[in-house]
Amino acid sequence: MLPQEILSLLTLFCVFRASVSVLDEDDDYDLMYVNMDNEIEGPVLGTEETVSCDCQREHTEWDKLFIMLENSQMKENMMLQQMDEILKVDLQTLKAELSQLTTNLAGTFAATIEKVTSHIMSQVEQALVRNTDQVEEAKRLHEAEQGKVLEHILLLSHNVSGRLGWLESAWLRRSEAEAQETAFQQDKFSPARGDNLILNSLWKELQQTRAELKASQKWAAQHLLPAGCETAILFPMRSKKIFGSVHPTAGMTLHSFTACIWIKVTEALDKTIVFSYGTKLNPYEIQLYLSQESAVLVVGGDQHKLAVKNVVVPGKWIHLCGAWSSENGSASLWVKGELAATASDIADAHTIPDGGILQLGQEKNGCCVGGGFDEALAFSGKLTGFNMWDRVLSAKEIAAQSGEDACSIRGNIIGWGVTEVLPYGGAQYVS
Repeated sequence: MLPQEILSLLTLFCVFRASVSVLDEDDDYDLMYVNMDNEIEGPVLGTEETVSCDCQREHTEWDKLFIMLENSQMKENMMLQQMDEILKVDLQTLKAELSQLTTNLAGTFAATIEKVTSHIMSQVEQALVRNTDQVEEAKRLHEAEQGKVLEHILLLSHNVSGRLGWLESAWLRRSEAEAQETAFQQDKFSPARGDNLILNSLWKELQQTRAELKASQKWAAQHLLPAGCETAILFPMRSKKIFGSVHPTAGMTLHSFTACIWIKVTEALDKTIVFSYGTKLNPYEIQLYLSQESAVLVVGGDQHKLAVKNVVVPGKWIHLCGAWSSENGSASLWVKGELAATASDIADAHTIPDGGILQLGQEKNGCCVGGGFDEALAFSGKLTGFNMWDRVLSAKEIAAQSGEDACSIRGNIIGWGVTEVLPYGGAQYVS
């Protein structure tokens, strides 16, 4: 180390000066030697002459030089030791101060970073919320405008269709009158023939216009919701994560029920769930599902079911109702307000228990790890107007469910637009 080297040089310099001064001095250094035999000599009288002893001898300059070197080395070691102790204390103090400074700086820096990060995150979240609200508002406005335009087009198409029908009937009456003309007017037939050509041309144009109107009505019917329904739930694809959770308004302890719903399925497989209610003991208490072109109602278990064939058309709205009573196990399926199938002994004397889970577009049957969902059973398409009663509705009441005010009639167990229905996993409300 640099201080030690400097001390060594200073020590050597001091030794050199001391040796020079010793050589210049005339006085000698007398050193006393201890008796090596450790013998105690008697007292020496002052009057007697001191007896010269061989043990006392005069030191040479080299002896004195070495003695001084030894003393200087001891002083050097003591000074180095003291300097080391001072440096150790200073280093420990400096280390403690640096540690304290580092801790203070780290705490201040961490607090500053956390504050800045929190501020940035809050600003980002606020911006995202504003952008999301703006997008949702624009989407709602666009859908509302689109719905109004489609309704206006549909109304105009109905008006034009009625006028075309009137023109068609007038043309037919004119053709019948001309067919009854007598033969004596044959010489005057040429002008009438020209009129017929004009009428035939008009007839073809009317037929073409009617075909175009039917196509526009069909397109509007596919894109608009059923009459009286303002919202629907869109299931964009088949997925084990997409479903709707229904929270009934009243208890589900049922001895009878009627459930109605509007659906437009994208594609129906061997079992495509429309809605399902089940408990831990029995996940198949109530189910309405599609099987290719058929609709199936299940009550009390998969062994108790009622099916109606050739009623499901992908891409088109269809109204389905299922009714059941524990008395004699009577069950019925209704399509578009009309009775399609009936059966008895369907879970007779059975009681639907409360405390289960009611879901749209999926069933929780414990097929998967953790009791999850099965993608093959998932519903894809749109549904609306889901209602349920704790009784069997009359034929007139069921027919009204598929009429003009379908979504304005609500059940006392589940009422569409009133009962809480929460979409998950990508399902969403559309209008």
